[in-house]
Amino acid sequence: MLKGKKILIGVTGSIAAFKIPVLVRLLKKEGAEVRLILTDTAKDFVTPLTLSTLSEHPVENVFYNSEDGSWHSHIELGNWADVYLVAPVTATTLGKMANGIADNLLTATYLAAKCPVFFAPAMDLDMFRHPTTKINIEKLVSYGNYLIEPKEGELASGLIGAGRMEEPEEIVKILDGFFQKKKDFKGKKVLITAGPTFENIDPVRFIGNYSSGKMGYALAEEFADRGANVDLVSGPVSIHMINQRVSLTNVISAQEMYDEVTGRFEKSDITIMAAAVADYTPEGTGKEKIKKKEKGLTLKLIPTKDILKKLGQSKRKNQLLVGFALETENELENARTKLKNKNLDLIVLNSLKDKGAGFSHDTNKITILDSSGKLESFGLKSKREVARDIVNKILSLSDKSN
Repeated sequence: MLKGKKILIGVTGSIAAFKIPVLVRLLKKEGAEVRLILTDTAKDFVTPLTLSTLSEHPVENVFYNSEDGSWHSHIELGNWADVYLVAPVTATTLGKMANGIADNLLTATYLAAKCPVFFAPAMDLDMFRHPTTKINIEKLVSYGNYLIEPKEGELASGLIGAGRMEEPEEIVKILDGFFQKKKDFKGKKVLITAGPTFENIDPVRFIGNYSSGKMGYALAEEFADRGANVDLVSGPVSIHMINQRVSLTNVISAQEMYDEVTGRFEKSDITIMAAAVADYTPEGTGKEKIKKKEKGLTLKLIPTKDILKKLGQSKRKNQLLVGFALETENELENARTKLKNKNLDLIVLNSLKDKGAGFSHDTNKITILDSSGKLESFGLKSKREVARDIVNKILSLSDKSN
């Protein structure tokens, strides 16, 4: 699956850089086209001449050539690649990537890249165990990047433990497996909702909830990375979607989301309702700002249209419908009731009682229940990793129905 793939490798100043020439040769042997960016300190461990000879491309290091004035565009490099692999990643570069510091060509290209990004840390045991390293790795994964976990073994310091960069042969297998997944949902149309809805009280106030949209956006990214054509209908969030396989439609209210989703549902193969749609909306909306009164304010609320129930009623046999349940009590019982009453194929349950799960967090802890009564629980993970678990479950159902 690597034949013809364009792979950009960013190399930082770690002793593990000695593995990169082997990696380049293996990738070339698989038919991939390889280009490289080196940081200044990476050149202390592996020479640009070696890598340019093996890759058959000049090795990039700086933004411009001071001798002839030529510009090395980080935008062009990021757009060229089918995948950007940063390996090895030192603690310094890990921190820069996680916090948006673009003071060299490698990190600037990372920030500009629109392709999937893999990163393979390599550092000493104590550095890898440090809380800041853990936080930076969690940040990068939460942004949708793919971690190639370091292995345990003898390190350059002589210590034994985690911190060894994965071997080149295994990295090739990981990249090959990633492109294999591109076929999982090729040609499938996936409809996903995300975020909250805002129900206007007057021009300046609304009823809403704390949904960040992170789970729905992670699902959209995962499906797109695995070949699907994705329609994402999103309530008001602060997340930006850059994946070109995702078509984004922004809405505000529950009624707007109802209109957009029901209009698209018939053509979808898989629909996932991850949005936290308001159950109630004000009976009337004030045309002007409602002024504060000493006697208080009584607000009459009426139910919004039940989007998930409507979809369940009109679902065809060859469509998959997935709902979410965020509960605070009787979690499994309420999830099972919703699964049955809304005619769902799967429901994804999370509880506000679980630390790190639910609204606003970068992590989630879920249990997936299917229509046959089976359930599968997962530990606390980043929402991108949770998205993979959900998509893998949907894939297993899709395989059984084919």
